[in-house]
Amino acid sequence: MMQFGLIGIGAGAAAALLFASVTTGSFLSIFLFYLAPLPVMIAGLGWSHWAALLAALTGAIAVAAIFGGVFFFAFVAGIGAPAWWLTYLSALARPLPAGVHGAEPSLEWYPPGRLVLWAAILGALVVIVAIPNFGLDAETFRAGLHAALSRMIRPEGAADALPNTSRLVDFLVTVVPPAAAVIATVTSMVNLWLAGRIVSFSRRLPRPWPDIPAMTFPPLSAAVLAVAVALSFTGGIVAIAATIAGASLIMAYGVLGFAVLHTVTRGQSSRPILMGGIYASVIVFGWPLLMLVLLGLADMFFGLRARFAARRGIAKV
Repeated sequence: MMQFGLIGIGAGAAAALLFASVTTGSFLSIFLFYLAPLPVMIAGLGWSHWAALLAALTGAIAVAAIFGGVFFFAFVAGIGAPAWWLTYLSALARPLPAGVHGAEPSLEWYPPGRLVLWAAILGALVVIVAIPNFGLDAETFRAGLHAALSRMIRPEGAADALPNTSRLVDFLVTVVPPAAAVIATVTSMVNLWLAGRIVSFSRRLPRPWPDIPAMTFPPLSAAVLAVAVALSFTGGIVAIAATIAGASLIMAYGVLGFAVLHTVTRGQSSRPILMGGIYASVIVFGWPLLMLVLLGLADMFFGLRARFAARRGIAKV
């Protein structure tokens, strides 16, 4: 217990420092800010989810002591709670029946596909819970966000930093909420992967490393995505929340599309060039992710990976 406590307090202090680094205003500080969940996740995966919970609370208290009480809730909602919950789920396992010939029962660990979906859910929730800070209805929310973005782009008393600033802010009011959900989703997934790798190298990871390209999503997730996309066209605050949720789920299905590509390109000599080009196109242009989303959906409904594996098996024979 003493070790868990020290690890939790140390991880929380490290997370608080990474969180606070953004106040320096440097480009590197943005990168460090997005790594703030990493110490919490390392504590959770390497020791226990109780260590992660202590780290989340320690980091929140440290940030609140420096910047004010409101940042306690900001740290908990945006950093601590998502990191703790993902590490808690990662360590979940249930025993499978004993194998044939008296073999010892094995464990079924929480599936990586569901972890990706939870990262998307948490990414959406982090943004949705911030909506009341700007307004409780669509018009008030847009006006509040517009004012906040205007202050960031053009401080009070300063000349226009850019031509057509008003049009730019109008565009950002529409784009920022779903983009923030996507960034939160990606940040959670990347930090969880990094934490798993770091803890695995230290041989403290309680579960075997999962076959990530073999991940699957439950069919219900596709229905939730369809509902979110449909509600995004209704208007009002519900449409804003639905757009945020839809964006994070689209990101999750993009990851599933990448998993399909990693599976079907195994063994191909051109795989590094092909995958590198696809990753680069998604990072630079963004829109190719939609093709990966369609690929992920097609695999869910038509079993593309299973069909490819069966065809490759026949070809080898």
